[in-house]
Amino acid sequence: MSDLNHLQEKIDHFIKNHGGYWELPWLVIALMEELGELSKILQFYAGIRSKMNENDVHKEDLEEEIGDVAFALICLANYLKIDLSQAILKTLEKYQKRES
Repeated sequence: MSDLNHLQEKIDHFIKNHGGYWELPWLVIALMEELGELSKILQFYAGIRSKMNENDVHKEDLEEEIGDVAFALICLANYLKIDLSQAILKTLEKYQKRES
């Protein structure tokens, strides 16, 4: 079992013990919201936008937002019963074929 499969199982257990999964549209909205938050932090981090709340953006902020995106994506994959490890390996294979 890969680390990603383990995370999927761990998150699945957590969600099921905290009320269960939201309906599909809400899972997609949650993922989009988290991507928006990551995008905003990246803009501050890259200097495209001025500092927010007069605090510097730190790597820990990026880590937190990337974690939130990953959590939302794993919830979506779990809801759809998609093995993320397999999905990512298929995507890597697709990109490798394009390179050849």
